Amino acid sequence: MPTFNANGIELYYEEQGEGAPLILLHGLGANRAMFKREMDHWGASYRVIGLDSRGHGRSDKPAEFTLNDHIEDTVALLDHLGIQKAHVLGVSMGSYIAQGIALAHPDRVEKLVLVVSKAHGKTSSTQEMIEQHAEELKGVDEQQYPDILFKYMFHDQEAVKEWQEELWQTEQELSLAEMAAANKALAGFDFRAALPTVAAETLVISGTYDGLNPPERGKELASLIPNARFTEFENSGHAPNAEEPERFMETVQEFLEG
Repeated sequence: MPTFNANGIELYYEEQGEGAPLILLHGLGANRAMFKREMDHWGASYRVIGLDSRGHGRSDKPAEFTLNDHIEDTVALLDHLGIQKAHVLGVSMGSYIAQGIALAHPDRVEKLVLVVSKAHGKTSSTQEMIEQHAEELKGVDEQQYPDILFKYMFHDQEAVKEWQEELWQTEQELSLAEMAAANKALAGFDFRAALPTVAAETLVISGTYDGLNPPERGKELASLIPNARFTEFENSGHAPNAEEPERFMETVQEFLEG
């Protein structure tokens, strides 16, 4: 099993292909398997590496951890693989990690892709949505929250359901306690003051129907990064890679090769 140790935590990753390294960082509650299509596609052109962030997937799941732990874990992965500099793509939670890497370790990032992202948050976007819809969720078992909130998160809901079914065929979902720890790690981050120092060329992608991180958050983020462009996927919510997969892969590859 491809694992490495980062500050006493065993982390799992997978890689395929050859060429310029491309690190893929998944969203809250998911794991590197959410990028199966992308790894298969981009593996023809890049050395694609998907990491299970701590608290997720097949990596260790400590009771407490922070966003900074995620950031330093990813840099430790680069060190483990002997990679000095890589393209970094993050989706949602992964995009916050990617921003942190570009700020704390600018020499390690070639190009930066931030998908369904934001520059700051008092809580995770998931926790924020739960609080926004507290009345609708009253009396609902916590494990059923995603079923209720699904319609606020995604546009092509059937495509997302199929994508999620593929993901959870091989991977185990987080328990409520594990999800709570993962949520807590994202509380209270704010990169706005530092983002004007990001040196990497950056692509920010948002989905029109994203109720978790709506396009105005992506636009704000792109406006704060000097060398950034913003793209809105008009037929997507919080999962452009699942809702408009061909456009997503083409848009990212054109950016990386441009």
